Amino acid sequence: MERAVTYSVVARKKPNDLEGSAKYYALAQARGEMGIREMADRIQQMCTVTRADTMAVLISLGTVMRDGLCAGEIVRLGDLGSFQIGLNGEGSATEEEYHTGLIKKAHINFRPGADLSDILTSLSYERVPVKPKKEE
Repeated sequence: MERAVTYSVVARKKPNDLEGSAKYYALAQARGEMGIREMADRIQQMCTVTRADTMAVLISLGTVMRDGLCAGEIVRLGDLGSFQIGLNGEGSATEEEYHTGLIKKAHINFRPGADLSDILTSLSYERVPVKPKKEE
């Protein structure tokens, strides 16, 4: 299995600097996708559980994580990492003036654990052409 992260080089301008020149940056390019069925197949090959058992656990994991996050819990998956709800919105001048209408949206924060953080120190990179944009 190829272990290099593929990237393309793209020009980017600072949004607030209309007259400035663009600089070139690396943009990670995905090689494909791995869905829940493929994960179940790969897990089945590594241990004694069947693909069906693995699928059941992975699907249930999503439901349990959703329930925990909606209840305001931090969901910890051991060395894989943790998930927690975060909020974006407007501020108020005083604590007393703050109300929930100032919350504009929620998002999910992911903090990688040791298993995922460790891979970031040993990546290799391979330059590939820029992917063409999909036509609508």
